Amino acid sequence: MAAAPAPKTTFTMPPAWQQAHPSGDVTVLTAPESNFAIALVEVGPAADGKAAADAAWKAYRPQGIHPFKLATERPGRNGWEQSTVIDYETSPNEHLAISSVARRFGKSWTVAIIDGSEATSEKRAAAVNLVLQSMRPAGYQREMFTGRTAHPLDEARVAQLIDFVRSAATGLKVPGVGLALIDHGKIVYEGGVGVREIGKPEPIDAHTKFMIASNTKSMATLLLAKLVDEGKLRWDEPVIQVYPQFRLGSDQTTRSVLIKHLVCACTGLPRKDFEMVFNTTRNTPASETFKILAGTEPTSGFGETFQYNNLMASAAGYIGAHLLHPDLELGRAFDQSMQEVIFDPLGMHDTTLSMEEGQKGDHASPHSNDVHGNVAVTSQDVNYAFLPFRPAGGAWSSPHDMILYIENELSEGRLANGKAMMSPANLLARRERTVPIGEDQYYGMGLMEDSTWGVPVIHHGGDLEGYHSDMYAIPSAQVGAVLLTNADNGPAMRRPFMRRLLELLYDGKPEAVADVDAQVKRTDAEEAQWRSKLVNPVPAPIASGLAQSYRNADLGTLTVTRKGDAVRLIAPAWSGDVAVRHNDDKTESLVTIEPGFQDLDFVVGKDAAGKRTLTTRDGQHVYVFTELPAS
Repeated sequence: MAAAPAPKTTFTMPPAWQQAHPSGDVTVLTAPESNFAIALVEVGPAADGKAAADAAWKAYRPQGIHPFKLATERPGRNGWEQSTVIDYETSPNEHLAISSVARRFGKSWTVAIIDGSEATSEKRAAAVNLVLQSMRPAGYQREMFTGRTAHPLDEARVAQLIDFVRSAATGLKVPGVGLALIDHGKIVYEGGVGVREIGKPEPIDAHTKFMIASNTKSMATLLLAKLVDEGKLRWDEPVIQVYPQFRLGSDQTTRSVLIKHLVCACTGLPRKDFEMVFNTTRNTPASETFKILAGTEPTSGFGETFQYNNLMASAAGYIGAHLLHPDLELGRAFDQSMQEVIFDPLGMHDTTLSMEEGQKGDHASPHSNDVHGNVAVTSQDVNYAFLPFRPAGGAWSSPHDMILYIENELSEGRLANGKAMMSPANLLARRERTVPIGEDQYYGMGLMEDSTWGVPVIHHGGDLEGYHSDMYAIPSAQVGAVLLTNADNGPAMRRPFMRRLLELLYDGKPEAVADVDAQVKRTDAEEAQWRSKLVNPVPAPIASGLAQSYRNADLGTLTVTRKGDAVRLIAPAWSGDVAVRHNDDKTESLVTIEPGFQDLDFVVGKDAAGKRTLTTRDGQHVYVFTELPAS
C-alpha cells in the first residue's frame, strides 16, 4: 500500500468534533451539533485569495456559495506569506455564519471555509479559533520567546511604545488613549496620547477616567478571592449554599453551579446581553441579574466550551458583596465592598462605580464613527444600561489606577507598603485555566491567559459603547501595561499592542505595525461596504407601514417615531435613528445607524395572525417584537 501523502497544512483537531475526508484535498471538521463545519481545502496555485476561496468552495460544495461581499487582506503570519478573509452576503433570517480564510505559502493556497449555523458558530467559537490559529504550513516552527530574558522597559522602549500607540490611534481614528507601564514595581510611564473629546483641547493624562467595562470582572473576582481568604466562602462551594435566592434554569443546573462557575465562562451559558441593553433603565434594581438568570439554561455542558456571559459575572460580584453587607441593597453593597476591599487598599482614588462620578472632572468621552464615517461623540445610554449589572463591567478608572491594579497582580497581592492584601494562592486561583479560548489561550476567572508566543500574558479586555480597553501582566518579566481607548475602533489596537510590547521585551520580529495597518484597511473597507447597503432615509412606503409600537416579552417595548424623513426606534434603555437594508431573501431590515449603536438589525415582517413584527437576533436567540394596538 502506498504511503499517504505528507500533509501540506497542519492544525489541531477540536475535542468532540468529527473529521471526514470527502476528497483527497478536502478535510471537513463538523461540530457536535452537526449544523456547522470548518472545511480545510488544499487548493494549490491561484491568482489571489478570492480565487483560491472560489476554488475551495467548488471542491467542498459544488452546488454553489452565497454571493460575494468583501475581501480584506491580513498580514502573513504563522508561516503563511499572505492571508485573505472573504465574507459573503447572508440574510438575517438565515442566521448563518459563512466566510473563508485563504492563506498562501509559496505558490500554494490553503482555504478554511466557515459554514453553518450562527448560533453554533458562537457556541463553538473557541474551537473555531483553535483550528484557525493552529493552521500552519507543514514543518513551520513558531516564534517563541520561552527562555529569553526580558529587556527592561527603559526610556527608549517606552518611547517606542508611545509612538506605536500614537500612530495606531491616528490610523484607527481614536481621539484619545490612556497608557501606563510598570516594570519590576516601578511605574515607568503613565499618561496617554490624544484628547478626551474630539474638538476640545484637553489632553489624556494619567488621571483621565475611562469606562473599563469587563475589566471590572477581575476586580469582582479579586473580591471573591479575599472572601475565600477570610473563610467566608469556598471556590468549590455550591452557590445556593451562599445565596439561596440564586437560580439558573432547572433545579438540577442550579444545584450544580459552584462559586467558581460564576466567573469561569465554562458553564455553557450563552450571552443574554440584549436583556441587559434593551429593557433596563438607570432605575432597574441590581436584583434584575438574578431574575434574568433564573430563566436561562446552558446550551452546552459544564466545562465543554467557552461561552462568555455577563450576567453570571454580575451575580458573582453581588453575591460576594451580599456576604459583606447583607443588610444593604445589592448595588450599594457591591459599591461599598469594592471601595473597602479593592479600591482603597490599592490606592485607586480615581476609580468609581458611579456613572455620575465617572463623568465628573477629568474623564474621556465615548466616540464612534457615524453613518458617514466621521468620528462623533456617542450617547452614554447603553453604558447606563449596564449600571444594574456593574460587577460585569461598570467601573470607571484611569491609567494611574489601573497600573496600580496590575502591580497588585504582578506582586501576587503584596501591597506597596509590604503588607499582604491577600494570599497569593487565592489571587492566582483566578488565573487557573478553565476552558480554552483558542490555541494557547485560556479563560480563568475574570482573567485570560495568552501564551501564543510561549510567555504567558495575563490580560482581559473591556468593551462598552465608545470605551474599549485591555490590561496586561507578564509575570515572568514583571512587566505590566494598561491601554484605555475612547472610541469604538479601539479593539483593533489591543492585540497589536500586546505584540509590540512583547517585541520590545524579547527582540521579536517586527509584526505589530503591519498588524495595525491591516486593521485600519479592514475597518475602513468593512464600514464602507456596510454604508453602501443602507437606504437612508427610510423609504416612505416602508416607514408608513410600521406600527407605532411593538413589544417583546423579554426585551420590552419599541416605539417608532418620525421627525421629517428620519425614522427612530426608542427602547427603554436607548434610542436611535434607523436606515433600511434590502436583504437577499427579499426581506427588509431596519438597521440602527446611531454612532456607537450601529448595525442592530430588525427584520420587518408579519406573524401568522397578520400582526406586524420586527425581529432581531443575537448569536443564540431570536426576539420577535409584535405590534401593539394603536393608542
